[in-house]
This record gives sequence, C-alpha cells and structure tokens, in this order.
Amino acid sequence: MKTRHKVLIVDDEPHIRRLIHAALARADYAAVEAENAREALRLLREERPEITILDLGLPDRDGLELVPLTKQQSDTTLIIVSARDATEEKVAALDLGADDYLTKPFDTDELLARVRVALRNRMTREGGVPALTVGDVTIDLLARTVTRAGREVHLTPKEYAVLAQLARFPGRVITHSQIMKQVWPHEAEHHVEYLRVLVRGLRQKLEADPQRPRIIGNELGIGYRLRAGGEGSGIAGD
Repeated sequence: MKTRHKVLIVDDEPHIRRLIHAALARADYAAVEAENAREALRLLREERPEITILDLGLPDRDGLELVPLTKQQSDTTLIIVSARDATEEKVAALDLGADDYLTKPFDTDELLARVRVALRNRMTREGGVPALTVGDVTIDLLARTVTRAGREVHLTPKEYAVLAQLARFPGRVITHSQIMKQVWPHEAEHHVEYLRVLVRGLRQKLEADPQRPRIIGNELGIGYRLRAGGEGSGIAGD
C-alpha cells in the first residue's frame, strides 16, 4: 500500500474544512480535521501530522496562541490560512513560529502548492533525499512509494515508517530506540522484539536473500541502517 502524507486541518467552519479536505484527498493526502484548539492539540499528539493548516479565528482560543503551542508539541509544518490579512497579523504569526501564511479567500491549487513546498522543505531540513535506489529497490520519500525491480512493493504503514527513517539517512545507523519512538510513539514501553519482527517482514519483501540482507543492515545491539548502494555481503539474523 502507499502510505500517504498526513495533514491536519484546523478550522471552525465546516464548509472550509470540507473544501480543504476534498482538495487534499484529490492530491492523495490523508487529512484529519479539528474544529477548535482543544481538538487540534489532541490530534497533534495522536496523529502526528507532517503539515497543519490552521485558521486563526477559533472559538475556544485565538489561533495566534496556538502557533507556539503547536511548535512546542510537535514538529509539524504550520501553514496559516486565515481571513486576517493585516500585515501585523501575518508578521505576528510568522514570528511566533508559523512556516507560511495564506489569506482567505484562497485558491486550493495554491494551497496544495504550498503543502508540496512544505514537504520538500521538511525533507531538506531533516537532511534527507527525495528518493534513492539501493540495489533494485527505489524508495521515493516524497511520493511515499517503494518499488522493487520496477514493481510497487506493498508495505504496512509501520513497515514504511521504519524504512523511511532508514532511507532519510542512508548508510547511517539509526538506533532501536530512535526507530521505536517514531513508529510506536504511544507505547508506554518499547519492546525491541516488535521492531525485529517488522524488519524481518521488510527483508522478506525487499531482499533477494532475506537471510543474507544487502539492503537493511543490522548493527548488533544498536540498530539498523540502509546500506548505501547495497554495499557489503550481508549479515544474517536480526
């Protein structure tokens, strides 16, 4: 399956939420909605959206107050979409931590363009690359697709999440704890066996010989790394 980028829409007007949601769905994004600040903060914790589209005129809290709270509680990229068009409002929002500002009424094509820019900027900021090929496996982090020998590989959301973490930093060891905090963020305890089982499943789907992996390498007791260029003869086991 293709794992889609997740976007949180925060607006108290149902028709605006529907408009944005429909535009995002057409562009193959996964959207979740909040009608107030309280719900927005809950969804930020639970859904971990990459992009948040925020209206400033919320019923329970001024949107400007929500900007620093959003940036403190998550690493989401924050795009303001508001009817407030005064320069001082835009400056205040950007100074508080917003990443972009679009005034209402807006064109959905422009909003989608800004979402695409935000995703590219996130990847650059994280030091990652948009796409890479290891052996006959190609991982496209912008499109969130994985192919092997030109055919799409169907991964579960958690399988993709693990592979994407490794792909952002090819050749670098990513520790067990780093991976598990991202993939199982709400688990009170992180069990490395969950990760080992998931990596074994990934190797079954990606490796020519899962017992001698050439793509996902294991650093015993430490973590995993995506072998840049598929170097090495492979290491058996977890």
